[in-house]
Amino acid sequence: MDPSESLHDTAAESATVPPSGQSWLSKLGPGLITGAADDDPSGIATYSQAGAQFGFGLLWTMLLTFPMMAAIQIISARIGRVTGRGLATNIRHHSPPWLLYSLVSLLLVANTINIAADIAAMGDAVRLIAGGRPHWYALAFGILSLLLQVFIPYRRYVHILKWLTLALLAYVATVLVVNVPWREALHATLVPHLSWRPEYLTTVVAVFGTTISPYLFFWQAAQEVEELRADPQAEPLKCDPAQAPEQYQRIKLDTVVGMGFSNLVAFFIMLTTAVTLHAHGITDIGSSAQAASALKPIAGEFAFVLFTLGIVGTGLLAIPVLAGSAAYAMAGTFRWKNSLELQFSAARKFYLIIIASTMAGVGIGFLPIDPIKALFWAAVINGVIAVPIMAVMMALASKADVMGGLPISRRLRILGWICTAVMGLAVIAMFATMR
Repeated sequence: MDPSESLHDTAAESATVPPSGQSWLSKLGPGLITGAADDDPSGIATYSQAGAQFGFGLLWTMLLTFPMMAAIQIISARIGRVTGRGLATNIRHHSPPWLLYSLVSLLLVANTINIAADIAAMGDAVRLIAGGRPHWYALAFGILSLLLQVFIPYRRYVHILKWLTLALLAYVATVLVVNVPWREALHATLVPHLSWRPEYLTTVVAVFGTTISPYLFFWQAAQEVEELRADPQAEPLKCDPAQAPEQYQRIKLDTVVGMGFSNLVAFFIMLTTAVTLHAHGITDIGSSAQAASALKPIAGEFAFVLFTLGIVGTGLLAIPVLAGSAAYAMAGTFRWKNSLELQFSAARKFYLIIIASTMAGVGIGFLPIDPIKALFWAAVINGVIAVPIMAVMMALASKADVMGGLPISRRLRILGWICTAVMGLAVIAMFATMR
């Protein structure tokens, strides 16, 4: 038997038993933050549109995306922890330059559009509660996010991000204050009714793209590297494979909890909009703020406030992940110093990418561009570019010259390739049915 396979199996078998002296809560970090950041305002809008347009018709996607999302994020986390390098750096070392530049350029464009949609949604959400001009609220949120990222060291900032994940509980609470026909909803979840209509397939790709997003791959791999740097006793696992069982256990627990939380919240958002908006004939939702506003006369003031506050909280969590993942990708591509633990003067180019992508996102909100279409198509773009990025990740994670003696196991490899194939088939079906 392959030694790395045996090592993986040992880690997997002990995954439910925390190392002595550590609680399972202390293990939650990169995976939890990554999963929570996935339910950003643009994701909320996509899930809201899916629920409003198709009712319970797309609830089944959450059952499919959970194992796929968990597998691919575990793989990205392992690449970071085993090699001690971010995803872009690994791609640079083991792939042709044209592939690296193409993937990172597409990521940068998609992330900037996502930031624009998220900041605009946060501004609209505050306007719904407090009145005023949403653009100025959006500018304030952009500046606040930049200040937090640039001036607070990683070890303190990561605790702020962990607390912001609690904002997602707003969507769990929203389900509790609306009337849900649970039998019908569960039947639609477990026995899906599929359709070949172009708009249905495009929405499926958008849901996949906003759930299994490329920026999450780059972010979680980078955060594993940040965790390594923050621990003076830690080394990349390829240099110290004795730590692998404990670290694989932590990564698995952290990622499964984070992705499970993310998919559960997405399920609740679809469910809420299906039983409120879709049931009342409101089938066209273009933004998360519009979804919150439409909820008010149907589900009441409390559901409206919960939904709206959730938009602001998740936006504050997601913007640094979007901007940070773009900066990590660019820094890995061009060999810049990069870490949220470093001061601005020590990693100027890294922080300038964070500043540029965030402020570009704010600026897009002031342009006469339809943010609704930009938002939806950003999710579709994410779904399309996720496929080649996942294929490259799978190749990297399976190579001994990348992972040393710790390539991913056969079981994780099969699940990762299934995830890549499903995403690819969804994209092909979408393009095939477009007119």
